[in-house]
Amino acid sequence: QVQLVESGGGSVQAGGSLRLSCVASMDTACMTWFRQVPGKEREAVAGIKSTGGSTLYANSVKDRFTIFQDSAKRTLYLQMNSLKPGDTAMYYCAAARACFYVSGSPVNYDYWGQGTQVTVSS
Repeated sequence: QVQLVESGGGSVQAGGSLRLSCVASMDTACMTWFRQVPGKEREAVAGIKSTGGSTLYANSVKDRFTIFQDSAKRTLYLQMNSLKPGDTAMYYCAAARACFYVSGSPVNYDYWGQGTQVTVSS
């Protein structure tokens, strides 16, 4: 069983930055950040494949968010710049035991963190 622990959420004004972190207890194949607001489906924000480093980004965050990892520390990061009120959500770290590509579907992930809240005010 892989445990994922997120941190780094908080409140920031529009245009500001935050960095989310997710520490995994074991190696995983793909890791992705999802976000969810009440009443809406969970959506993939950015993901990365551990081997090779291929990435996936939602169109809404391209050029603003960057996903990267420190494999030695089993830590996944999400650098979020130029934040907008529309980025307000609970952010979740998810990991897959195996993957051929970085999937944006929650059903393809085996493990989930507890979530960290990001609030962006205008």
